[in-house]
Amino acid sequence: MSPVLQAQGLVHRYGDFRLEVPHLEVYAGEILAVLGPSGSGKTTLLRLLAGLLSPEEGQVEGGFRAYLPQTPPLLQRSVLENAAFGLWLRGVPRHQARARAFRLLEEVGLEGKARQPAHLLSGGEVVRLALARTLLVEPAALLLDEPTASLDPANTLKVEAMLKEAAEGGRGVVLATHDLFQVRRLAHRVVFLFQGQVVEEAPADRFFQSPRDSRSQAFLEGRLLP
Repeated sequence: MSPVLQAQGLVHRYGDFRLEVPHLEVYAGEILAVLGPSGSGKTTLLRLLAGLLSPEEGQVEGGFRAYLPQTPPLLQRSVLENAAFGLWLRGVPRHQARARAFRLLEEVGLEGKARQPAHLLSGGEVVRLALARTLLVEPAALLLDEPTASLDPANTLKVEAMLKEAAEGGRGVVLATHDLFQVRRLAHRVVFLFQGQVVEEAPADRFFQSPRDSRSQAFLEGRLLP
């Protein structure tokens, strides 16, 4: 199976920090979790994969990808118009975009708020709206930076259900998170970063049961500092 996203020989520096990712592949239908202490390079890696940063060395190849930051930006418009915005940018006629957006809002439980201003949504609703808007443009790869960091358990589970459905629908999902329980629930594979280096890459069950690097073990035990 060909990857939907592939990185080779990535190097990126800012200040004294240097991120190095020799090789990384993301496949359709999988959720890849990126773990590591704060400052390890998780957000930088996502932004490189999304094409929002240009690496100093190496390259990223693959299909259309979408990046969702921890605090998703919203337009000063209605929930429905926010959901349809990406389709409008891609040239979908306005009435078709609104119809498709409304159907997706029904799927994520936001159809009752379609006409209200988006800024009135709760934090969990904002993330669900932003994720729905992103999924509507059908990216091959979905890159998410701590999407549930500020959410309550109920909204966290709703967002996780959307990510599972996205992967089951053929998307490649890359999820940067500090939440080990979330990784256990969702991830097929894990990439562990420490101080800008890929310390370990493994299937999720093996990473948790028998990490091969002592730093991975220390992280899982809460002993590893940035």
